[in-house]
This record gives sequence, structure tokens and C-alpha cells, in this order.
Amino acid sequence: MKIHQHLYIGGRWIKPHGKMSADVTNSATEQVIGRICLGNEQDAGDAVYAARDAFDGWSATSPAERAGWLRKIQDALHARSEQIAQLISQEVGSPLRFSRQVQAALPVATFGINAELLSDFRFAEQVGNSEVLREPAGVVACITPWNYPLHQIAAKLAPALAAGCTVVLKPSEVAPLNAFLLAEIIDEIGLPAGVFNLVSGTGETVGEALACHPQVDMLSFTGSTRAGKRVAALAAQTFKRATLELGGKSAAILLDDADYVQAVPGAMRACFLNAGQTCSAHTRMLVPETRYEQVAAMAAHIANEMRVGDPFDEHTELGPLVSERQRERVRHFIRAGIEEGAELLAGGPHPPPGLEQGYYVQPTVFGGVQQGMLIEQEEVFGPVLSIISYRDEQDAIRIANESAYELSGGVWSRDQAHAKRVALRMRTGQVDVNGGRFNIMAPFGGCKQSGHGRELGRYGIEEFLQYKSLQYPLPASA
Repeated sequence: MKIHQHLYIGGRWIKPHGKMSADVTNSATEQVIGRICLGNEQDAGDAVYAARDAFDGWSATSPAERAGWLRKIQDALHARSEQIAQLISQEVGSPLRFSRQVQAALPVATFGINAELLSDFRFAEQVGNSEVLREPAGVVACITPWNYPLHQIAAKLAPALAAGCTVVLKPSEVAPLNAFLLAEIIDEIGLPAGVFNLVSGTGETVGEALACHPQVDMLSFTGSTRAGKRVAALAAQTFKRATLELGGKSAAILLDDADYVQAVPGAMRACFLNAGQTCSAHTRMLVPETRYEQVAAMAAHIANEMRVGDPFDEHTELGPLVSERQRERVRHFIRAGIEEGAELLAGGPHPPPGLEQGYYVQPTVFGGVQQGMLIEQEEVFGPVLSIISYRDEQDAIRIANESAYELSGGVWSRDQAHAKRVALRMRTGQVDVNGGRFNIMAPFGGCKQSGHGRELGRYGIEEFLQYKSLQYPLPASA
């Protein structure tokens, strides 16, 4: 069992001021696999001041120097990628194959991409008699979730460091062991003291202390919409910038001219990714009324054939949820769907056969879902798909857009130009056309209750910069 009794502040491992701790549980076995100390408001403040002390020196480094440090982190993460994958499979429940391809590989790629982007990133340009500079925002507090724990850390930390900011990280206390591993790597490579600081703790203590701390210049938060509202309100007290990547209830529109043999399983993969614990999951499948019976039968068959089980079994497609609390939350939504009259096509609230131990939920498909039902409106964050029928294309776009969330979505059509026309009418941060693959260089983020701001690629670096203009005298006329 891995026990972490220290926080990483100012380049040193130090004892927290409080005496609270939290156990980390294996999602598949329900056994405790680790324990971390929990910091308090004083620890958060100490980390902020360490980051503030380091800011002047770090922000003055050249882009090339910062890129060198990012590559050192990238190399160290790559060297320990198998350890990271296995650790996150235990913490989160992701199948090991998925953890290798996504949970461990994406952070490595993110640090490398940000190092590469610095080679020609424009931090200054001439506009008339002004020199317009792009400067680091300052001390950044990063608050990250448990579903893609190290990826979400890298998506904030790498561009923040690239921009010249210093960082205080508060990872999720549900899946924090990977964050401590990253801190160990950063300590080993000798990143200047205070540039990166790790304070584990709950959102109510450390998270809120960082959100309202007057010496924090910027907040980057990923989590639930409910928590995002609280964080935004606290950040507003000191008018600090806040980027918020929150919930989603994304729609996959299957047009009448789609290849349904490809579209139905493709849209379902986008729903059940990481056991549905994905903010951009396509959890609403919109199908023509004339195709409903066909799609319902296909979706039920696919869900019933999904291999649910041990994340370390190479045949597993769907692992457990992250915690007992999350499992019970998802089961509540499934029961609500049944009570509201949706047609249960596959799955249900009971454990998968033979998997009574572990935080498992059956892959569940509801048909006949009507607008206004809880499972149609709220983010379930589990392996639950809602199939909704529409009359015509205009009706499909209306249903897709009548959501409190605007994070992601999908369109399926044999005619890609047709799919694009529909995608352009969807009010959302990104749209996958015919199962288009995730692009780590493209901007990721949403609008409305999905938050604001963007991560990844050069767009991620831009979030951590602010403008300054220097005005010079115009040259004397001849």
C-alpha cells in the first residue's frame, strides 16, 4: 500500500498542518491500496506563497528553457508509463489497455506537444506603434478531477508552465496517487523550487482556499457543474480569471442517411468510454422515428455483449466505476429512468452477474426517452445511454441544442458534407463527424453549463497568458 504523508511545497516534501487523511480504494476489489494526507487552508496558503516567490524567476526564463523542462517531465513520464497505467487502472477502474493508450499516453504527449509549441509561439508582435506582449497570467491554481486524473493535470500544468506561470495543484482525493507520482518525478528532475506545488485535500477546504486566495491570479478547474458554480463564485470575489471545464450531456445525431452498421456501435463507444465517466460522452443518441426499432434492437444487443469485468483482464471492455458513491449515484439515475417510464432495453440498477464485489454497473440502454426526463437532462457520468427519436432533421437539431450543456456531440451520415451542415448548427464546443478521432492539438471545452475557456494545443497555452501593450512615439515625419 502506497502511503503519502507529505505535501510538495516550495521544492520540498513537508508535513501538512492538519492530521486528516484519506484512503484510496481499488475500484475492482474495494480494497484500500493507498493513503494520502489531506492539507488544509494553511497548507494551501503556503503553497500559494511558494508559487508567488518562484514566479518572477520562472516567468523570466526563455521559452527554450521552459521547453527543456517540459521535455524532461515528458521523458520521465514515458519511462514510468506502465506504472502509471497500472496505477490508474486500480484507482479509476479503466481497463488496462485503455489506461495504456489514454490515461498514461496522453500526459506524455501533452508535455511533449507544449514543448514543441514553444519553438515558434509568438509572445510579441508589432501593431502600429505598439509592441503587444503576451505575458504569463501569474500564479495558477489547478483543481483536477478523478476520471482522467493525470491527463487533466497535464492539460493544465504543461501549458501553464509553458506560458511562464507557476502552479499549485489540488488533485482529486478520489484518485490522487498518480499526482503524487508526478510530484516525485518533478522533484527528481530538479524543477526550480516553487514552480510546481502539490496540496492534496478536499474541495471544501483546499479547493475553496485556493479559489478565493488573493495571491492566486488564475484558476483552472475541471469537475462537475455544481462544483464549478461554487468555484466561479469564490474566484469572482478577487476578480481572478477562471477557466472552467464542466459537465456535459452530449448528443449524437444519427441522420437518416447514416450507415447504421457503423453509426450505432460508433456512437455507443463514445457513450461508454471509460465506463461513461467522461464529460464529453455522447449519452443522448438521437435517431429518426422510422429507425427507432432498428436502433433500439442494435443498441440492446451491443450493450448486452459488452465484456464487463476486471480492468486487468485483457478482454475487458468496461471496468468498474471509481467509487461506491459514484456507483450509487449512477444506480439512482437508472432507477429514475425506469420510474419515469423510459423503456429499459439493456442493463439495469443491479450488479452485473458475478460482479457483486467492486463498483460495477451494467452497461444500460434506455429507449423511448422523452425530453424532460431526468436521464435526458442530467449528466449521469456512468455507462447509461438514452435513445431519443426525432421527426426530422430540424427536430433533431432542436433536441440536441435544448440542453443546459454545450460540450460535445456527434453527427453520423454517409454524406460528410451533410453531416458538416448539421454539425455547424449544433451549439457545442466540438462535434465528432462520423466518429472523428479525438485530437489532442484541437481546442477542448464548452459553453453554458459546460463552462468556458479551452484546453490543449496552442489554445491551452493562450488561456494562461494576458496581453500588455507598449506604445512608442511615432517616428518624426521627414
